[in-house]
Amino acid sequence: QVQLVESGGGLVQAGGSLRLSCAASGSIFSINVMGWYRQAPGKQRELVTTITRSSSTTYADSVKGRFTLSRDNAKNTVYLQMNNLKPEDTAVYICYAAVTAVITGKPRNYWGQGTQVTVSS
Repeated sequence: QVQLVESGGGLVQAGGSLRLSCAASGSIFSINVMGWYRQAPGKQRELVTTITRSSSTTYADSVKGRFTLSRDNAKNTVYLQMNNLKPEDTAVYICYAAVTAVITGKPRNYWGQGTQVTVSS
């Protein structure tokens, strides 16, 4: 089985910063893409950022220049540095990883439980 554990959410004032982490563990053969979605109340889930094993990244237009995603392949962990946070960034942030598990040998997406980020104005 594969688990994703997120940490680092919380409450911050507008203009502040937070750093989220997501660590994958379990019977992992390899991890290709990792990334973060977010979901705000009453809104659709939004893809925020992704990173490949070679650290090629993508960002939603709404976070470009403010968020930075990095990855430690040895630890199967990604780090999302969020700067200049805005109230509209308030959401549950959900980590995902495209994992090939040892047992199945087939890639599939795994999801974390989510961590709340609240930005006050």
